[in-house]
Amino acid sequence: MTDYKAGLNRRYWEYQKSQFSNGNFFERPYAQDGRPPVFITSESWRNIIINLTASQQEIDKLLSLVPEKKKHKWFRSMNSSQALAQSIFGNLAINNSLQYLTEIKDDEGQDLFGKAQISSDNFEMEYEVDYLGEREPRPTSLDGYVSGDYRIAIECKFTEAEVGTCSRPRSKLESKHCNGTYSIQGARKERCSLTEIGVLYWRYAPRLFKWKNDSDLNPCPLNKTYQLARNILAVGVKPDRTVSFNNGHVLLIYDERNPAFQQGGNGLIAYTKTLTELQEPTMLRKCSWQRIVQHLREKNILSWLTENLALKYGL
Repeated sequence: MTDYKAGLNRRYWEYQKSQFSNGNFFERPYAQDGRPPVFITSESWRNIIINLTASQQEIDKLLSLVPEKKKHKWFRSMNSSQALAQSIFGNLAINNSLQYLTEIKDDEGQDLFGKAQISSDNFEMEYEVDYLGEREPRPTSLDGYVSGDYRIAIECKFTEAEVGTCSRPRSKLESKHCNGTYSIQGARKERCSLTEIGVLYWRYAPRLFKWKNDSDLNPCPLNKTYQLARNILAVGVKPDRTVSFNNGHVLLIYDERNPAFQQGGNGLIAYTKTLTELQEPTMLRKCSWQRIVQHLREKNILSWLTENLALKYGL
């Protein structure tokens, strides 16, 4: 992981010098301590790759896909997976080119977007799910979302060391803490501390996963699969709270250079565990950024974008 991030950082700083030499847009000049370039708050929008010939209307449309209040904590860093996703999916969306992604196969040879009809009209970024009873923690926010009869939740990763685990075992508060098992603990009446506060994950999980919710489980199967499982629930449960595993899937997009998504990495382990626990394994698919960018390059789609993705990220 250290070598992987160091290589990216060298590329980022070269990109910074070649593309932003005439502006003071960063928190610090060239950093020698291994940190990536980080934009100052007012210039964070520059972390998105934008066509130099784009009109102001097109730029505004691109930036509006991820409103300020939905930006991740580290959006200003060139390591941001959210900025990368907005650069790729956002530019495809505003240029009415998302349909080209349906030509791509996932890592296992399945259609990347399955039965979904994807277009600028039914694609959103940072789509908030409001039907899983989530108030604490915050509602599931999907990096990308394709609506319709067949729905897709897109989970975007880049330099992350894992996909995302449950925070409750790490909590210091007695009322929130979990020991990593699905069992009644302390003063709780429910086996899951999230169920205790009204979150509905475990109401629907047995319909989509090979998990039972009426007996103790050790370890809790939701712990290490948390982020992917939430996305599965987001597409498997409909807003009217009916459940189906035939009308959508989750797509995990990752950097194939990232050790976390190579053999033995925490990201790949979480993906594999989630996949094997599903009632319907086709509900979870994965594909690298490299595969997506290479397809765009071969089809000569937004060549200015793929050129900048190569310069900035090495994709």
